[in-house]
Amino acid sequence: MNPDDLLAIAESLASGKIGNQRGRPRQADLRRAVSTTYYALFHTLAINSADLLVGNRSSTRTKQAWGQVYRALDHGRVKRQCTNKQNLNRFPQEIRNFAAQFVRMQQERHLADYDPLNHFSRSDVSLYIEETKSVTNAFENISRDERRAFAVFVLFDLRRN
Repeated sequence: MNPDDLLAIAESLASGKIGNQRGRPRQADLRRAVSTTYYALFHTLAINSADLLVGNRSSTRTKQAWGQVYRALDHGRVKRQCTNKQNLNRFPQEIRNFAAQFVRMQQERHLADYDPLNHFSRSDVSLYIEETKSVTNAFENISRDERRAFAVFVLFDLRRN
């Protein structure tokens, strides 16, 4: 899953370019855009985790291991870890911003997918998309070591001695 493609789809949905109506997105389009924006964040983290913990997918053995790490990411666990301020404060600001956006967009996705009474505005959805692009770009530009440490943080239980 390509996170950039997901964000492009979200932008198209929010702009009203996808669907039956030109120019004005339907609530269904805006809801789908919110959900798709969250999944761009999720897949960014999944790809990052697999690439940095396993490496590329060049061999058969590595493909299987890469896929296992990619699929190991759990939505609820990531949210819990991204709200763990004590441990999260050990990471650079770019990771803390990514974590905050992850939690925010997960909450918005739940509203979009499960709350039929919630209403989304085009401007709010566009802002979510832009903020997600910004934190994702910043996240991808920090050191591999910091991103690898974050992958370990969201994937594994912390064991105390």
